[in-house]
Amino acid sequence: MNMRIGHGYDVHRLVEGRKLILGGVEIPWDRGLLGHSDADVLAHAVMDALLGALALGDIGGMFPDSDPAYAGADSIALLERVVERVEDSGWQLGNLDATVIAQAPKLAGYLLPMRQRLAAACRASLEAVNIKATTEEHLGFTGRGEGIAAHAVCLLERKG
Repeated sequence: MNMRIGHGYDVHRLVEGRKLILGGVEIPWDRGLLGHSDADVLAHAVMDALLGALALGDIGGMFPDSDPAYAGADSIALLERVVERVEDSGWQLGNLDATVIAQAPKLAGYLLPMRQRLAAACRASLEAVNIKATTEEHLGFTGRGEGIAAHAVCLLERKG
């Protein structure tokens, strides 16, 4: 087998007093995501997709929220560790497609910097990383502005 596919999903609640970080990019907003780390739902979904493609569990197993070492952790740094594990297993990212689900803020102006941060962390070309943003038309918890969610799908290719 020369290819593996993985899917990741993450969600965090929006709260006051936290920075909003998505795809490793700080976005000016009146609220941020609540979590043990920096709560970057996009980076978390990407990590879960990569780990899932290789049947390596999820980020909760690799970086448990019960471990104080990960309190406030930079999710891009954690993603780099996941990518090292993927590469040590003989695989590399072929491509990544992700969607951020948020009623607000508008994310169109931040998608390219997010792609750049994720591509660098994944040791991939910019052309191999796609990020989209959508709302849920005021439906559900994301539509009411209570939280932000992200989905990610990746294709891994065997190295060499």
